[in-house]
Amino acid sequence: MEAVQTTRQQKISRQIQRDIAEILQKEGQAISQGAMITVTTVRISPDFAYAKVYFSIFPFNRNQEIMEALEKNNWFIRRELGKRIRNQLKIVPELQFFLDDSLEYIENIDSLLKE
Repeated sequence: MEAVQTTRQQKISRQIQRDIAEILQKEGQAISQGAMITVTTVRISPDFAYAKVYFSIFPFNRNQEIMEALEKNNWFIRRELGKRIRNQLKIVPELQFFLDDSLEYIENIDSLLKE
């Protein structure tokens, strides 16, 4: 069971979510390669050292390719994030990327119901 986040953790998580979305939108065209990437959730550890970032990717058939591109550019995203949050946090959290496939799941169920 996931621990309840403090108000500060929630605030920082939302800020990181907005910042990573902005980084991908403005400087991440090479990473997204024309796919639509949405930062769905960010969960940050109590000591702010680690952040789990969940992405939804469309089209779904490019999930693997885009996740690999994100992983390969983790250092770049983390550096850009550091420039944005350096006034709020002493350290820039290590970023871990995960695929949020809930939209793909919904799409699957939807298509099954239509059959």
